[in-house]
Amino acid sequence: MSEQALRLGTRRSKLAMAQSGQVAEAVSRVTGRPVELVEITTYGDVSREHLAQIGGTGVFVTALREALVRGEVDFAVHSLKDLPTAQPEDLALAAVPVREDARDALVARDGLTFEQLPDGARVGTGSPRRMAQLNAYARSHGMTIETVAIRGNVDTRIGYVHAGELDAVVLAAAGLNRLGRIDEVTDFLSADTVLPAPGQGALAIECAAHDADLVAALAELDDPFTRAAVTAERSLLAALEAGCSAPVGAYADLLADGQIVKEMRLRGVVGTTDGSTLVQLSTTGPVPETHDQAMSLGRELAAEMLAKGAAGLMGERAL
Repeated sequence: MSEQALRLGTRRSKLAMAQSGQVAEAVSRVTGRPVELVEITTYGDVSREHLAQIGGTGVFVTALREALVRGEVDFAVHSLKDLPTAQPEDLALAAVPVREDARDALVARDGLTFEQLPDGARVGTGSPRRMAQLNAYARSHGMTIETVAIRGNVDTRIGYVHAGELDAVVLAAAGLNRLGRIDEVTDFLSADTVLPAPGQGALAIECAAHDADLVAALAELDDPFTRAAVTAERSLLAALEAGCSAPVGAYADLLADGQIVKEMRLRGVVGTTDGSTLVQLSTTGPVPETHDQAMSLGRELAAEMLAKGAAGLMGERAL
């Protein structure tokens, strides 16, 4: 009698299915049990409204969490950047696996890099965070671009470039990697140019908090460095009280001396979507060893950003 299959709740998008398929294989390895994907449609998948208008974070997550609580699935995989910053009591964030490439990536016509875009180039993105930083970068380099609000899956977005409607689109490198489409990228935007969304490139594996055996099994997939980094980033986001619609970028990376990781650097940015005003700060400290240490790293940087005028930028709802 073979062990009963574990049911993994996932969104239906191609990207979600690719992510979940990779996690399913890993979970099967650590538990010795088969894993079956259970497709769940979320409000964010069916609504055609802009994410900023339908409440931003949570729209892709709520239906999966409800299925977990009802016991229809045993665990769920989310893109970590979609998770609301408050963790429900009855659910455990059992694992944050090793992070994929956290950068944003440009897919432009004719193989163009960002700096090669022509004057007035139309660049598509659904993210006010990307708009703010792309506009600021263009302005600081004497370029003019027009950011265009778009929605849709990866195929739809890249399709606008192929159809000649846009000169370029900006997408998360991690998603393109997981879909096997990284060769379509014409330029990677370093974190020095555009800070990613908090948690970008990382996945969250969630299950019922009371299922101690499953929590322990899934924990084998957890990467402590990734978890510390995304915890600091999300703590910054929570302290700035920013939903998905506020243009907040955050990225924590590890600073190593040779092979020895010495410190964690956390960078944060808030800006107006036209890029005319950005508050960008960073802090460096010992690598957090506990959840609370990672949380306080984020809170401290947020406090400095608020003192520098970030709060005044947060009321912007661009879309």
